[in-house]
Amino acid sequence: MRSRISISSYVPTHDARKVGHRRTGTSIVDYAALRRRVFAPEGPRRGNLLGMAVRPSSPVLQPLLLAFTFIGECSILLAQAARRFVVGRREVAETLDQLAFVGAASVPIVILTTFFSGSVLALYGTELLVRYGASSLVGATIGLAVCREIAPVLAGIMVAARCGSAMAAQIGMMQVTEQVDALRALRVDPIDYLVVPRVIAGVVALPMLGLIGVYSGLMGGYVVSLANGVPGGAFVQSVKQYIMPWDFVGGLIKTVVFGLIVAIVACQQGLRTRDGAVGVGRVTTNTVVISMVLIYVSNYFIADLLY
Repeated sequence: MRSRISISSYVPTHDARKVGHRRTGTSIVDYAALRRRVFAPEGPRRGNLLGMAVRPSSPVLQPLLLAFTFIGECSILLAQAARRFVVGRREVAETLDQLAFVGAASVPIVILTTFFSGSVLALYGTELLVRYGASSLVGATIGLAVCREIAPVLAGIMVAARCGSAMAAQIGMMQVTEQVDALRALRVDPIDYLVVPRVIAGVVALPMLGLIGVYSGLMGGYVVSLANGVPGGAFVQSVKQYIMPWDFVGGLIKTVVFGLIVAIVACQQGLRTRDGAVGVGRVTTNTVVISMVLIYVSNYFIADLLY
């Protein structure tokens, strides 16, 4: 007597599994075909614009997914770094190395950029103010611009370009060569060894660089103002009269935020590196671009909040 074979006991063959078939109790469902029907309409005659818009690879949804993924990863990384800073292991040697790399090694480039930025500002400002008889306001104008904007922003930009890219490249190379997995195998938390020292270095070193940038920018403005006929005493007196301590403090608060942004973005991009050397180059570029954009965006909101 011929035995009956229930379709519910059917086990897909190797070929069936290759095309995406799965057993569902009473029928076989081709999930690959189902996904194509939902997310890829059959030709333009159907006009299913909603299906095209909700595809993960659609030009509408993909940027939003990438943005929310980036925000989520940075938030989780920041929370983990804060927690490990309190309860984790102290990597003193690595922290000192990062402080030297971010702080002391960045002093020359910060001095150079802020000095000439203050000089250019004085070059334009003195010409206009002296023409209208307001040469006594040259020092105040240059001082406010340097303390509130030029020194903090340029310090953040220089650190993002010089140190943020190096951090991302170093962590990215460790990620693709499985050194991060080796740290876990040796019972060393990568957050303790890689993230926390860089966050500390960014938060501590950036205010120092910003303060150095303030004095360098004022010196550049002072030299150019003297060359354009502004008395040195009037310049200094204007700075003393109109520059308040809060102008310095507000600029230093900005640098703390900028240092945190650079460190977190560099570590996040480095830890998600894939595809070998190509991936390392990609995350290095992404770190510089994203850090600079976030510095400019956050600078506006901080300035609006503080001043």
